[in-house]
Amino acid sequence: MEHTADGDGGDPGRSGVPAEPGTPSDADRFHVEIVRAGGARKSGTVVLAPVGELDYDTVAPFLAALEAHAGAERVVVDCSRLLFCDSTGLNALLRARSRVLPEGGRLDLAGLRPPVDRMFEITGARTVFRVYEDVGEALADAWPGNRS
Repeated sequence: MEHTADGDGGDPGRSGVPAEPGTPSDADRFHVEIVRAGGARKSGTVVLAPVGELDYDTVAPFLAALEAHAGAERVVVDCSRLLFCDSTGLNALLRARSRVLPEGGRLDLAGLRPPVDRMFEITGARTVFRVYEDVGEALADAWPGNRS
């Protein structure tokens, strides 16, 4: 398992003013773990596991992880440790999916937790992605014969 850069923790925030003591930094609230399965960095299947709260303030490391693995045939986003996702995170997923589809790739979701799943359900985005109960089920899917 590899961790992406999730901020240096020294970022004082957009205002340039250090965070209040005891206030979690964006890096404390969110990071992305990268699990490679079935191939090298720019091919095969990559599993990205966002951890924490994905929102406007924390989307940068998620976008960086998606971009770093843009050449993968398939990206599975393991949402089992994603506590929150706002429209910024949803848009990042939709844009990433739109980039991989024309090249025959796929971006799938696994392990949606109730708060995040509800947002996907309300927006209709759940019907856009293939959604699996967990990463094991996603990886067991014989996807090459099932591209869509």
